[in-house]
Amino acid sequence: MINEERIVSLLSIVGRGKGAQYIRMVKEKGLYLNYQFVGAGTASSEMMDILGLGTNNKDIMLSFGTYKAVDKLCGEFSKAIGTSGSYGGIAMVISPSAFSRITAEIIKRNSKDIEKGDGNNMHSEFDYSLILISVNRGYTDAVMQTAKKAGATGGTIIKARLAEAQEIEAYANTKLDEEKEIVTILAPNSIRNQILEDVNREYGLKSEAQGTVLSVPVEKVFKI
Repeated sequence: MINEERIVSLLSIVGRGKGAQYIRMVKEKGLYLNYQFVGAGTASSEMMDILGLGTNNKDIMLSFGTYKAVDKLCGEFSKAIGTSGSYGGIAMVISPSAFSRITAEIIKRNSKDIEKGDGNNMHSEFDYSLILISVNRGYTDAVMQTAKKAGATGGTIIKARLAEAQEIEAYANTKLDEEKEIVTILAPNSIRNQILEDVNREYGLKSEAQGTVLSVPVEKVFKI
């Protein structure tokens, strides 16, 4: 039985400049905890045109709500903007394994505004995974080429900085570059392991790219 009160995350990637508008919309629907990042797409222009995603420059949002609230919002997406792609991107639902109690209570309270009504718009089939690959800056093109050979169609790059590198350096017995880029790839589970294995073999922690890879299950994916 689905626990409709559990907290889920809504990860959304939209066209650059549309993030603020998107956050206003989801806040109106009751999702008050939202984070915004900037990123760059890696898909070819031809693939971007096929997906209807437009520019490679992206705004990335991470929002939180109860399963029931996000489920209803997904239903509204499907009916209102799911086919038009008015935000020029995609959204995916993922499940955190833990959350702080006070933050969870705030999320649950604010999500009550959109929990009324029929649910069952999402299906926890986990047919997709979100792959996260952290590498030194300058290696993202090479990583994407390897991922594409394994079946990936594109991804999004987020600039980042490695915190507390000393602990990892001591364990790995190597000096790490703190300036990082994170490649995010949405991939079917049928090719997930191949992507992870190929990227890790060529760009793992012991390589010049000093990469780390992981994946998380995605419950639902839709165009926005």
